[in-house]
Amino acid sequence: MDHQDSVSIRVFSLNCWGVRYLSKHCSRRYAMIGDLLLQEEHDVVLLQEVWSEKDYLFLRKKLAASHVHSHYFKSGVIGSGLAIFSKYRIQDTFLYRYSLNGYPYMAHHGDWFGGKAVGLAVLNIGALTANFYLTHLHAEYCRERDAYLPHRVVQAWELQQFVRHTSAGADVVVLGGDLNMHPQDLGNRLLTTYTELRDAYAETDTFDGCEDGLTLILDNPFISQKVIAPFEKGIRIDYILFKSSCKADIKCVSMRTTKGSVPGQAFPYSDHEALTAEFTLAPSEAAGDLRSSRRDCEGGEVARLVDILTEARTEVKVGVHCAERMRYTAGRTAAMGLALLLLELAIAAVPWLTLGAEQAFPLTSFYLLVALCLAILLCTSLLFIFYTMELKSLQGTEDQMRLAMGGLQEKLRGFPAAKPPEDPKPSDVFTAEE
Repeated sequence: MDHQDSVSIRVFSLNCWGVRYLSKHCSRRYAMIGDLLLQEEHDVVLLQEVWSEKDYLFLRKKLAASHVHSHYFKSGVIGSGLAIFSKYRIQDTFLYRYSLNGYPYMAHHGDWFGGKAVGLAVLNIGALTANFYLTHLHAEYCRERDAYLPHRVVQAWELQQFVRHTSAGADVVVLGGDLNMHPQDLGNRLLTTYTELRDAYAETDTFDGCEDGLTLILDNPFISQKVIAPFEKGIRIDYILFKSSCKADIKCVSMRTTKGSVPGQAFPYSDHEALTAEFTLAPSEAAGDLRSSRRDCEGGEVARLVDILTEARTEVKVGVHCAERMRYTAGRTAAMGLALLLLELAIAAVPWLTLGAEQAFPLTSFYLLVALCLAILLCTSLLFIFYTMELKSLQGTEDQMRLAMGGLQEKLRGFPAAKPPEDPKPSDVFTAEE
């Protein structure tokens, strides 16, 4: 590697927890985040949960001198929450919204209202083209009974597809964000194995920060003790991932995280810890070719992909069965509401069909029952449509995984199988005994 051609960049990633009027000290924390970014002078800043565009505009104005280029990814009802600030010119951007992202009636979780997505920003760093991805996946609210696991697996599948298909022309790939997955979770393994993305925390030469790289810690006053208590010290769900190519090599020189409350302040920047990774980029043809040839020659990596994909298909099928059951329940309830509405209308029509007959029950009760039936019919019909859309997305993902599985198994058959040790011939045994 020619030292003169190498470029050093510092990447910052933080889930800002920027829910206006709900997050604690939101305005003051954004001011603190802006001061931090001005002081540290990161080259690329990847922010999540910037739910209000006003907060993005505040940061853009504050960082106008240090980070000239920025972009806010808009999606969903209240936005995607994704924002990027860069010292390098942003050449192109693209946003892909995940097909599944929770349920609208789970308003207290709120994930559905935020258009969870993955954003892409193409930057030119010297002579290299770098693809920066930032994302925020669906949260895990209960690890023992995780109702959103199929959705998060689908999001991880779509994320790895998006990265693979859009990074073909990139010299360097960097992905940062809140994945809401532990390092050994299924979705994380699916993402890193398929894309060959490497974890900056695992690959760095030097690390300074929370123990084990944790990003949700007990010392953070914004963290609910009930969420972290089962995990003793905390959990790691925020990542900076990276990958080289055949044209360039990237190495993580150092990485650090914040450690709870900010010195001189009564509270931290967010409920998540911030990540900072320093990379060195340099043109290199040997490194990428070596990795590519090694990947093609190792059947063990393909076999590992098959195992991970099999596990992912199982979780998606669980989601399919659940969506089918919920759609059936919604459809049956809608049919009952319609039947009750028709019965009430038939009863109401009796006085007009039989001259002189009195109204069977008061008009006020009749109107209330009709309104109730219409509300049931409307809500269950909307739920039926929603579950149908969820079912189609899950089935589509399962079909894609099935096709990918077939390709991997065909590729795996092309590798020579390990031969068992040959049994000694009888003549050899007799010779040895003699």
